[in-house]
Amino acid sequence: MEKFIAIIMAVFAAPLLIGGTYLLSLGGSAYYVIAGITMLVTAFLLFKRHWSAYGLYTIFIIATLAWALWESGFYWWALATRLGFPLIFGLLMLLPWVSNKMQGNKTRVSKSSDKNLVANGTSSLHSENLITTPFKDAKNNSKNPIYYWGLLASVVVGALISFGSMANNATDKLGELNLTAKDGADQNSTPTNLGVPLSNGEQTPEGEWSAYGGTDYGQRYSPLTQITTDNVKDLELAWQIQTGDVKGPNDIGETTYQATPLKIGNALYMCTPHNWVLALDADSGQTLWKFDPKVGKNLQRQHQTCRGVSYYAGQAGTDSISPVINDETNSNNAINGANTNNAAVTNTTVKTGHTPVQKVAGNTFENASKQCDAKIFIPTSDAKLYALDPNTGQRCQDFGKDGALDLMHNMPFKQAGYYYSTSPPIVVGNTIVVAGAVNDNYDVNSPSGVIRAYDVNTGELLWNWDSGDPDNTAPFDVNDPTQMYKTSSPNSWAIASADEELGLVYFPMGNRVPDQLGSYRTADEEKYATSVVALDIKTGKARWVQQFVHHDLWDMDTPAQPSLLDLKTKEGVQPALVVPTKQGDVYVLNRATGEPIVPIKERAAPQGYLVAGEHVAPTQPYSGLSFEPPMLKEKDMWGASLIDQMMCRIEFNQLNYDGRYTPPSTNGSLVYPGNFGTFNWGGLAVDPENGVMFGMPTYLAFTSKLIPRDNLGEGETNTGEQGVNENKGADYAVELGPFLSPLGIPCQQPPWGTVAGADLATGEIAYQRRNGTVQDLSPIPLKFELGVPGIGGPIITKGGVAFLSAATENNFRAYDLKNGDVLWNVRIPAGGQATPMTYLNSKGEQMVVLVAGGHGSVGTTIGDYVMAYKLADKAK
Repeated sequence: MEKFIAIIMAVFAAPLLIGGTYLLSLGGSAYYVIAGITMLVTAFLLFKRHWSAYGLYTIFIIATLAWALWESGFYWWALATRLGFPLIFGLLMLLPWVSNKMQGNKTRVSKSSDKNLVANGTSSLHSENLITTPFKDAKNNSKNPIYYWGLLASVVVGALISFGSMANNATDKLGELNLTAKDGADQNSTPTNLGVPLSNGEQTPEGEWSAYGGTDYGQRYSPLTQITTDNVKDLELAWQIQTGDVKGPNDIGETTYQATPLKIGNALYMCTPHNWVLALDADSGQTLWKFDPKVGKNLQRQHQTCRGVSYYAGQAGTDSISPVINDETNSNNAINGANTNNAAVTNTTVKTGHTPVQKVAGNTFENASKQCDAKIFIPTSDAKLYALDPNTGQRCQDFGKDGALDLMHNMPFKQAGYYYSTSPPIVVGNTIVVAGAVNDNYDVNSPSGVIRAYDVNTGELLWNWDSGDPDNTAPFDVNDPTQMYKTSSPNSWAIASADEELGLVYFPMGNRVPDQLGSYRTADEEKYATSVVALDIKTGKARWVQQFVHHDLWDMDTPAQPSLLDLKTKEGVQPALVVPTKQGDVYVLNRATGEPIVPIKERAAPQGYLVAGEHVAPTQPYSGLSFEPPMLKEKDMWGASLIDQMMCRIEFNQLNYDGRYTPPSTNGSLVYPGNFGTFNWGGLAVDPENGVMFGMPTYLAFTSKLIPRDNLGEGETNTGEQGVNENKGADYAVELGPFLSPLGIPCQQPPWGTVAGADLATGEIAYQRRNGTVQDLSPIPLKFELGVPGIGGPIITKGGVAFLSAATENNFRAYDLKNGDVLWNVRIPAGGQATPMTYLNSKGEQMVVLVAGGHGSVGTTIGDYVMAYKLADKAK
């Protein structure tokens, strides 16, 4: 037994010695080479059955414990990976089957002595035990128990300190938001609610959800109060359906459900990854109609997703909305999937109101609507925009050509799969404004990132704002091939917001392709990239712009919908705009002027590592409200064991890293916060009555490497945002990916995902707490709450509850907005990487809906579920 353990210890120690020597040559920690030497010597002594192995290993554990506490403090997840294997080996050495074999400095008893002992009535086996057991003294062996008890003491102390640290919350900031409005205090002491107007100026009924963010203000806030912090624990599944649209073997990696349904009248409207539009009965989830644009497969798309549809109320308003059942749709189980409506809704009836719609013929209906008053708009991954009748799902033939617009018009380059809209367009008055995503790093000559406004009824182009040519907003002739938008100009792929009273629409802006190479950019493109721009709704002219990264070389696109609210500040009530960034900054601006409400300052940025023709900005902005993590250090590296932790340290020291905004390089640079973003498209939820926010800051380091064209080779490229992307036409390709250990876990220590609440007027962060377990990330489903990354967004209700799924864990949670406590937590059948919503059904009951279909590139469970929850019926 002892020899086997010695061999295992030696096998473990060898890579520590080899890798530790290399790490030391890079200027890294000396611990690993010392640990390798010590464990190898211990293994040799153990193999030879010397008690000195115990003495040496006791010193090693004490030194390891001191080193671990010095590097990581009293933090369980940092201590566990440093102390785990050393303590396990120490524990194995203490087993009696091992310790009883140790010989120390004694002289072995002779055979003649054995005979004498036998003659005296004592067996030789017993005499051997007397000499070698650690619990009894014997001639020439008096010091042996000290080694044993020393090792035992060191293992016990190490274990007690390690496990004792589990009781210490070393990472969370605990506190409370001041929710005076919710608590019934004087409403004049807090910012007043903006109200939630529809884009056509009418008030949204409080039980509806008329736009992606609730309204065009993008607050993700509901005034509903039935569900509270006291009763949210009583939520139960009311109904559940499956859409039938699932990721196939020929789909791209990032085929994902990110949809937030709208609720208009008594119907929900949502889209699926392949751009199906479904109308569902709000009471039962029954599919009323389905529209399939048949977008087909295209592996050149970086994303196969749809975040939502858009709604235009028309002249008659929501009273005219009464969707009808498509009999063909509901007879097809592939559409409704495994409908698992439970007994709670078996008596629900569906309002029909009209004759069922006609059969689908190709992409059009045989009896298509000639005119539509109200409309549902869906952008598709083959660069089309469809207008649909919300009652029937039929195309509105008075819009564009047969109810559709081809968004590739006037594009300078038209590669299939390089341009499309993943986010819903925004409807403001009688105008629909459409932006789109351009594939990152595929081709220098790519479609334009132009933003265009169309007449909501006819599809006529009203204006076009191209950040590469920002002053020329007069509409192009869609039939004139000589009029072309600018090549590869910065695009806006996230969701926009609007303030119709101010006449402004707000777009979060991305970067120009190639994202990590700046020499291709014009002055205008530099001005508007990675910013928020306020465009005049009538003319498309830019009223103001606030930039968040100068000369962006990191693909730090502004990723999320701005949230609008009126905010009480020291200077009085101001019309505010709140937008989070990938870097972790949350900018709070005056939405009329773009001026900061929470201060914005500049600080020096890292220089150097540049390739020919490139430069970096000397300073970069940052906000007074920020969830930016501290700069990484070698001691922040993590792993499941000392070996993969050491490997992460080696790579950390090999990469270029001078903190936030370390420029990309041919050597490879560390990007932290990473391209995944501290915040991504899920954004924030804001409570406009209390002037506070709730969000999900995420922390994952990425690596970025520029590959000279001559060194690119024949490997596979352009398979998504991560991996090697070709940058066709550029001197360099780029390789991007998360900074992971050899075991595929993040190299920096957890938490990787948190939830947080902050005061928007003061910029004060009230709390930030780790969020989520690794039960769906590890081979063994252990509910270790490390705080896991996620992508998706939260909502807030006036009942003081925030809802969020999003984490890389198949769970849906409700939180106390005041302090971040988890109040409700249920398992769901697939990843919930979508933002939930809430509404009132026809009975006046508050419902909470989540689309759970997983995320192809994040790796959560794939599915096609729509799930609705409501408070349990106490009468049952």
